[in-house]
Amino acid sequence: MATAANLELSSSTSPLLWNVTDFDHTPCYCEENVYLLCKKLSTIGLSNKDGSDLFVVFISNDHKQLCELSMNAHDLCNIVLRQLHTLVLMKSQNFGENCRRIRKAKFPFPSPLAQYVSQAIQPSFQVYPEYQRYLRVVHAPIFLCKFASDRRHMKDSAGNWISHPPAYESIIAEDGTIHNLSKYIKIGASEVTNVSDDLMHRVLSENFGVVVTERQLEDLVSSLT
Repeated sequence: MATAANLELSSSTSPLLWNVTDFDHTPCYCEENVYLLCKKLSTIGLSNKDGSDLFVVFISNDHKQLCELSMNAHDLCNIVLRQLHTLVLMKSQNFGENCRRIRKAKFPFPSPLAQYVSQAIQPSFQVYPEYQRYLRVVHAPIFLCKFASDRRHMKDSAGNWISHPPAYESIIAEDGTIHNLSKYIKIGASEVTNVSDDLMHRVLSENFGVVVTERQLEDLVSSLT
């Protein structure tokens, strides 16, 4: 899901050109979905051509048990446990105009980060310590160059697919690396960046970004606006 920081969706009478269904999506391959999303947003002009206004966020923890809240078809609140969640952040100054070109659904696409956090993550919702969420934030231009996955993590011990893979070829990094997903999803308390560090500088320069707490993410987002 594409999100942006601290802005409300704008209404417009201009033609709405894009729908969430115009973006590629394969169930259970969220890391590849955000890779393709960043590429397409850059290609069709909804973000900077080099993706410099986009940031990829991996959400998980030491136990690979991520607690989220979701709404079902009957608007009932469910607690969902998953191993990993990913999203794309867009710098807010580019969000207001671009979002007018994308058709809105019940849960807007794209969504203001504040709305997404309040409805899906709900930081005020108390969870057990083992479900504490941590976030790896990676600058999209670096991610698009460095990310690679041969989908080995989606096969069982007998070599069978756990979930059917996308039809397109697996993603290979520009340097020829065929798989480094494990480095992106290594997320936990021991990986968290010290609060005294220059977080934004590290996000913009390190191959695998930085791991932050939810509070540190707020500081990063404020520096984007």
